[in-house]
Amino acid sequence: MLAKRIIPCLDVRDGRVVKGVNFAGLKDVNDPVTLARFYNEQGADELVFYDITASAEDRGLFTDILEAVASEVFIPLTVGGGINEVSDFERVLNCGADKVSVNSGALRNPQLIEDGAKRYGSQCVVLSIDIRKVGEQWRVFAKGGREDTGLDALEWIKKGEALGAGELVINSMDTDGVKQGFDLPLLKAVSEITSLPIVASGGAGNSEDFYHLFQLPNIEAGLAASIFHYGEVKIPDLKRQLAEKAIPMRIV
Repeated sequence: MLAKRIIPCLDVRDGRVVKGVNFAGLKDVNDPVTLARFYNEQGADELVFYDITASAEDRGLFTDILEAVASEVFIPLTVGGGINEVSDFERVLNCGADKVSVNSGALRNPQLIEDGAKRYGSQCVVLSIDIRKVGEQWRVFAKGGREDTGLDALEWIKKGEALGAGELVINSMDTDGVKQGFDLPLLKAVSEITSLPIVASGGAGNSEDFYHLFQLPNIEAGLAASIFHYGEVKIPDLKRQLAEKAIPMRIV
């Protein structure tokens, strides 16, 4: 059985790592290069770097910060924010990214997923989806959670898989930053309609939350930010606790 992955997330705005609750109320946390170096040393399995205002501000991703982060880590790095064309894939890959996360750009032009997969391989294309429950429907939101697209999230996931995405990042806006556990009903629904590996994001508050998460099928990784940024959960301790409960982990 493949080891489950623990992934810290760096949400970057104006050159600084920030974190909020439900995608709002962002507060300054730290310098991204300093945090990247720390997580590399702590034994994180991967690192996710999001330029969270690139799409909303209609600009390219901050490649200078990305290059500085990539120079500090020796683990896979997934990068997203302002990925609108295949040329954006090449730009961030040349700066040190291993995988490219598409979100708002793919919503505007779904062909971006297929074009990226054909050129760089499906394993390079990560479909990141910001999801909030509206009534009885899980809806896709765009532009860093600012815009309700009206799209049914499960239907969009099916389309993304058909177009060639190699991995999903499911960002629950309802549980983001709340620290009351991952959005298990949403993640269970997603796992039932796709065969792609799923990275769960939003809601982690303690090590037990990761244990419950990894009971679901197809969940390959748990992604979190504030609990790692503020030292509430330490990655080596989390991995040891999960391994003691028979969750396969990469221990360094």
